[in-house]
Amino acid sequence: MVGVFPIISLLVALAVSMIVTRVAAMALMSTGLSRASAKFQARSAFTGAGFTTTESEMVVGHPVRRQIVATLMLLGNLGVATVGATVMISVMSTTNSTAQTRWWMLAILAAGIGFLWFFFTSRWVEHHTNRVIAWCLKRFTDLEVRDYVALLELSRGYAITEMLVEPGDWLADKTLASLRLSDEGILVLSIRRAGGIFHGTPRGEDIVRASDILILYGDLDDVEKLDQRRAGHQGDTEHKRSVEEQDEYEEQERIRLQELEAKLQTKRRIEADIEAERIAQAKADE
Repeated sequence: MVGVFPIISLLVALAVSMIVTRVAAMALMSTGLSRASAKFQARSAFTGAGFTTTESEMVVGHPVRRQIVATLMLLGNLGVATVGATVMISVMSTTNSTAQTRWWMLAILAAGIGFLWFFFTSRWVEHHTNRVIAWCLKRFTDLEVRDYVALLELSRGYAITEMLVEPGDWLADKTLASLRLSDEGILVLSIRRAGGIFHGTPRGEDIVRASDILILYGDLDDVEKLDQRRAGHQGDTEHKRSVEEQDEYEEQERIRLQELEAKLQTKRRIEADIEAERIAQAKADE
């Protein structure tokens, strides 16, 4: 059983690392950074992989994001990889252990890592933990952030977020009118351009260019798909598919609202009949 303790130590270290990066990603999302960018930047800072993308300017140029990343870099120096290597050496060199025992401990390690991976990649878990993390960040930290994830959020997870337009993106070098993003259920609230230019009320004739930062409102999953969409025929096909999915969703919502309204009318009618019977009975008793 002694050999199990190093494995538990490694699993705890991995769990702590995942929790730290999850909290940091949520904090970055709370500053308006997109989900995909927030996760990538959080993991890059924690692992010390460095910042080599244009998105890094969106982080280092923002005081709150810079503070979050600096904290991550500090925590990353605790050295989870070193802990892992030490644990593996400890397991393989455990005295008085047979080959079967070692394989059993490695199986426990693999099962533990698999569980952690499943737990921290589950969208259901992410949805609920993000709410807890957002509340904790607001309650127990002094970060001057706005909860963009919760702002204007509806049942499908709508929120305000930022998206960097890169060369080769489907969005690049097109007017807002031709993109028809509203048909996908995504609204462009504003555009931030290089040189500090800010379009607070973009119009249909405005051209989206590479290096623009779009402030979008829409379903986070849809925005993430849009962020990954590349120029060309495939991008046009994905746009058409998204429009069809949005039309289908709106039709389902229309039917759902009609059914809800019908139920409410039936309920009101029943209540009115009951009230009429009560009044009639009261008059009869008199």
